[in-house]
Amino acid sequence: MKTSLPAAVLLLLLATTATALDEVPETAEPTHPPIVDPGQPSTPAKVGSAPSDAIVLFDGTNFDMWEGTRGDKTVKWKLLEDGSMEVTKGGGSLRTKERYGFGQYHIEFRTPEVVKGKGQGRGNSGVFPMGKAEIQVLDSYDNLTYRDGQCGAIYKRHVPIVNACRQPGVWQTYDLIVHPPLLDAEGKKLRNGAYTVLHNGVLIHAYAEINASRATDAGQLSLQDHGNPVRYRNIWHRPWAEPLPRPSKK
Repeated sequence: MKTSLPAAVLLLLLATTATALDEVPETAEPTHPPIVDPGQPSTPAKVGSAPSDAIVLFDGTNFDMWEGTRGDKTVKWKLLEDGSMEVTKGGGSLRTKERYGFGQYHIEFRTPEVVKGKGQGRGNSGVFPMGKAEIQVLDSYDNLTYRDGQCGAIYKRHVPIVNACRQPGVWQTYDLIVHPPLLDAEGKKLRNGAYTVLHNGVLIHAYAEINASRATDAGQLSLQDHGNPVRYRNIWHRPWAEPLPRPSKK
């Protein structure tokens, strides 16, 4: 003979279960990676948008996050109608007002459409994440120079794996992953910090060591005035985050 639980008992069990779920502490460890809206990727013709967890450093509307590097720190670069900024010759380099640490830095740049000069005199600028080693910006499309000074080089330190430059006047992208130093279980440094760099989506550096020896390092992102009217747009940073550990085996 089968029996069934009274309706009142069933309701009590359901209520107890719901209460238990509601009482999961907010400080509980996450079980899955956080969800991030990746934004829209840029194309040479159209600027994209940053991921939802990024710190937007330049969106084309103002210089609020930036300062000059001379005198009263006034920004002397041009803010253009297309949502980019352009180097003003003699205006000095720019840097972020705030200091940022390891993680991903996304920078888009465009060398001048009208080609002038050759070698290092053609579309020259540079990107300094955290104020560390320079990633060279240069018009290296059909323009030879010393290999550790061409576009994509970690200047005078590391030669890029390939030359992934687009033509002059076409927007390009850098995605720079600035890795913290590698430490052993006792905190002893095994390797300095390093850059992994993608130029227009193409890997050009993988774990190239730089002058970053402390896990707590932070610094200002700098853009160089080298006298050429190079443009920048859509600049953002995603701070370093360690992945969740693998689930323990049961």
